[in-house]
Amino acid sequence: MKSGATSSLDPAMSPQDMEAIVRGQHGNPFSVLGMHGGDGSPLVVNVFAPDAAEVTVIDARRDKRVGALERVHPEGIFSGRLKGRKACFPYRLELSAGSHTWQREDPYRFPPVLGELDEYLLGEGRHLELYRRLGAHPMVHEGVAGVAFSVWAPNARRVSVVGPFNAWDGRRHIMRKRYGAGLWELFVPGIEPGSLYKYEIVGVQGDVLPLKADPLSFSQENPPATASIVSGLGDYRWSDSTWLGERADRQDRAAPISVYEVHLSSWRRGEQGEVLDYRTLADLLVDYVTDMGFTHVELLPITEHPFTGSWGYQPIGMFAPTARHGPPEAFAAFVDRLHQAGIGVIIDWVPAHFPADAHGLVRFDGTALYEHEDPRMGFHRDWNTLIYNFGRTEVANFLQSSALFWLEHYHVDALRVDAVASMLYLDYSREPGEWIPNRYGGNENLDAIAFLRDMNTRAYERVPGIQTIAEESTAWPGVSRPVDAGGLGFGYKWNMGWMHDTLDYMSEDPVYRKYHHGKMTFGIHYGFSENFILPLSHDEVVHGKGSLFGRMPGDRWQKFANLRAYFGFMWTHPGKKLLFMGGEFGQEREWNHDQSLDWHLLSDAGHSGLQSLVRDLNRLYRGQPALHQTDTDPDGFEWIEGGDAENSVYVYLRRARSEAPPVVVVCNMTPLVRHDYRVGVPGGGTWREILNTDAEAYGGSGVANPEPLAAVEPGWHGRSHALNLTLPPLATIVLTRDS
Repeated sequence: MKSGATSSLDPAMSPQDMEAIVRGQHGNPFSVLGMHGGDGSPLVVNVFAPDAAEVTVIDARRDKRVGALERVHPEGIFSGRLKGRKACFPYRLELSAGSHTWQREDPYRFPPVLGELDEYLLGEGRHLELYRRLGAHPMVHEGVAGVAFSVWAPNARRVSVVGPFNAWDGRRHIMRKRYGAGLWELFVPGIEPGSLYKYEIVGVQGDVLPLKADPLSFSQENPPATASIVSGLGDYRWSDSTWLGERADRQDRAAPISVYEVHLSSWRRGEQGEVLDYRTLADLLVDYVTDMGFTHVELLPITEHPFTGSWGYQPIGMFAPTARHGPPEAFAAFVDRLHQAGIGVIIDWVPAHFPADAHGLVRFDGTALYEHEDPRMGFHRDWNTLIYNFGRTEVANFLQSSALFWLEHYHVDALRVDAVASMLYLDYSREPGEWIPNRYGGNENLDAIAFLRDMNTRAYERVPGIQTIAEESTAWPGVSRPVDAGGLGFGYKWNMGWMHDTLDYMSEDPVYRKYHHGKMTFGIHYGFSENFILPLSHDEVVHGKGSLFGRMPGDRWQKFANLRAYFGFMWTHPGKKLLFMGGEFGQEREWNHDQSLDWHLLSDAGHSGLQSLVRDLNRLYRGQPALHQTDTDPDGFEWIEGGDAENSVYVYLRRARSEAPPVVVVCNMTPLVRHDYRVGVPGGGTWREILNTDAEAYGGSGVANPEPLAAVEPGWHGRSHALNLTLPPLATIVLTRDS
């Protein structure tokens, strides 16, 4: 023994404790490892260092060796009493093996990082900034740089943080359990950002579980690798204050909102087919979206996901932007870049389910912690995924904190919440006997309803100007109505019924459309019951459905004409707009997430003409208040002729809230030119076409009405005046009054 330490083993380190430490079975290492004693009792230091042959204690205040420890277990436990020391003090360890000597801090000498308030708020389900406390946070603690790790695993017998820094040895960094809320934490000195890590967990039955990624990691390895990466929240310097100040007005129900839905990995790729990084994508998207006139970009889920073929809809990293395109700070720069260009950013967010990959949330601490134990509540057969237990306060808190994280930390402007219908109904996609009724005997998931209402309430309270959007495919009442009015509290809802009906109609041969006339008009009957977005999304161009272009009937010219007429109808119909990438230029094949869109098609006049039409429709929509101010207001829409099934013609009026002129829209859904078609209009004066989807510039036949068009008496359709129009084939025309 060297001077300063004795060889007798302190009773605090019993043979049973030593055996539990070296076998990785000790659930409370702070009770035996580190420095103990003081206040008159002898000071004892116990260390587990299986990579060392000798261990010496150094007084960190004086940089002075104060005692060598004795190896008391052959697998690397060292212990010793420090002579002449009456009070605990900060220390380091000097370790040696052969000719190699190094120093390190002892993680078991540091006090907790989490406080009692953290435990209390988590238990109450009110820790809305959970991401600032759990996860891996680089910090200086007690004057020493390192990383604070924290994770929730209440039923675990033991949790360790493992990584290259400890040879993935779960015995060496066993965490401290905070028994009140089931949190485990450990400050590990010396670890730096960029370090890989996972959690090794001994479950409730004593079995070592597959290594788990951190549920609150902010960065993960690029799949198929699965480790979490220490990154912390970072200190990105934002330059989007102008956008944030205008955001509430730009996302208001009276604002023009036209969304370009994008899957980042397959929108564009590099020359060798490689996936592009966030910064390159931002530059390309800003130029393209600005040119095309879209107001927002909506990203298919960018939360980290192990299976690329899920398109992000089976996420594991609910706080980590996917590493496929770069690190977290690059995603922040991506959002910032779009904001500086005046483009809003919406992300798809998936709280409805999660995959059963072993490194994820499934049976996280050996129990059904995040999911339900009973598969009648906890398993989605449609997707082979697990369902969150929304009724567990800690799980609801985890998800709400994720929602706020993207809105607050990454300045995201809106969350489009996926698969809301699957959350609302206990019998979603289930046969009788395969689901459990709620306490009232109904099929409503009361816990999910409460979760969604709380999430929306907190999001709107905490982050000014944002929106939440529901993908909800049923007639659930009040999805986009305030919570205090009995609604779910979303700002907008996708109008799935409108999409299905109108796509079905447009897929019909024009000869038979007169028998399906109501499919284009039915949406107005409920069109103002919610704040609707009209979606032509990715779901309509996958799973054998083909492309939008491919679903149009007729020869090649008619396919283009049908799609142009349909877009004209959509952009002038009440409701905000959403179009999946490729639709704007008539992608011919079904979307393939593993390759770029077919941009070469733009060398064809039909495809480039369709793209020009979408560009002009966006500008028309933004420039005509009548087409956007009353998207959610029934006073802004009126049928002029909604019943001409024989001719498959639709005529309607759009009005603004302001003094802006009204707009009249006429759709001819047959390939016949109709001459002298009389349309009633509100008032006399001269009118003109401001858009015609049959224009030659768009690839059409060029049938148009001469200008100016004089409104004459007597009127028609119950209006004081009328226009005698020529209706182009398979086309939508938009008219406004000059005087």
